[in-house]
Amino acid sequence: MGVRHGFGLWLQPVTQGRGWGRETFALAIAVQNLVWGFSGIFAGMLADRFGAFRVIVVGAILYALGLIGMAYASTPLLFSAATGVLIGIAQAGTTYAVIFGVIGRNVSSVRRSWAMGVGAAAGSFGQFLMVPTEGFLIGSLGWQEALVVLGVACLMMVPLAWGLREPGFGSSSGASRHNQSILHALKEAIKHPSFQLLMAGYFVCGFQVVFIGVHMPSYLKDKGLSPQVASYSLALIGLLNVFGTYAAGALGQRMQKKNILAFIYLARAIAISLFLLLPLSAPSVYIFSGVMGLLWLSTVPPTNAMVAQIFGVAHLSMLSGFVFFSHQIGSFMGVWLGGYLYDRNGSYDVVWYIAIALGVLAALVNLPIKEAAISRQTAPQGA
Repeated sequence: MGVRHGFGLWLQPVTQGRGWGRETFALAIAVQNLVWGFSGIFAGMLADRFGAFRVIVVGAILYALGLIGMAYASTPLLFSAATGVLIGIAQAGTTYAVIFGVIGRNVSSVRRSWAMGVGAAAGSFGQFLMVPTEGFLIGSLGWQEALVVLGVACLMMVPLAWGLREPGFGSSSGASRHNQSILHALKEAIKHPSFQLLMAGYFVCGFQVVFIGVHMPSYLKDKGLSPQVASYSLALIGLLNVFGTYAAGALGQRMQKKNILAFIYLARAIAISLFLLLPLSAPSVYIFSGVMGLLWLSTVPPTNAMVAQIFGVAHLSMLSGFVFFSHQIGSFMGVWLGGYLYDRNGSYDVVWYIAIALGVLAALVNLPIKEAAISRQTAPQGA
């Protein structure tokens, strides 16, 4: 997770080095988010059936290949193929949907929301650690060499995935652990009103965080602030997000998760509004980044814990991947619209206003969600 949060630092080096417009870079990142979300559904299915280990290993290898391809792609099409398609598939196999499936199957419901908060906080710490590291690598090695170094570093996920092996997966007994087919589980979730509302809120989450993460460094530079301010602001988001995601997971054990989500989305809308209204300076950027950091990925633990609470854990990776697909459609829209409207208007203002309005909407749609476990008829013993 830490590597992908720093992609915004490459926007200007890549576009200036290749002579491309910002929309070209933004479109590749938008494709990445869309492919990540779509592939996450199938990565989740495979992880539910065969365990997370195999999925993570393949994802790590694709991540390394995608970063190296991103460094040496000489045309917009090749750049989108490496940055968008390869890295998007890699992220599907190495991030939240797959990891939360492991957590959901191995941690009791009493501690599940808290445990997911810990997992999300680890991803946030990766952002805090890697964003300034990536800025340092670009400054000291050059943007292409920095991507190669990151590609090699991603292979570290292969030995780390060994610790996430789960007994029984991939064997003939694996199929017997599910009393519900994949198709039935998917139909059940899609028809459930609360699942639909969760997807709507997660769309907004993706729109906001990816637009800010990718375009804010360039927005700040356009306003005359130094590149270090952008690097430090993204790192601050990552640091505070460690505490925000952990707190959201812990509070999910004590409060209704839908209320936590409604508060997060409304608070984001307020924070963005104040950021645009107040005079822009390095201190105001750091204050905004700190507040947004507390709210950044704090939606992840309550959303995934609610999916597990309503539908159970047998198909949790797949259902988490499906709801995350909605998040990534929002990510696609946020990052692409940022580049598209900037190239045409020379400003990000309209996209900021859309992010505010969507935050208010997401707060409202989460309130009617019902968190009770779905009632199912017990299947006959021989089914």
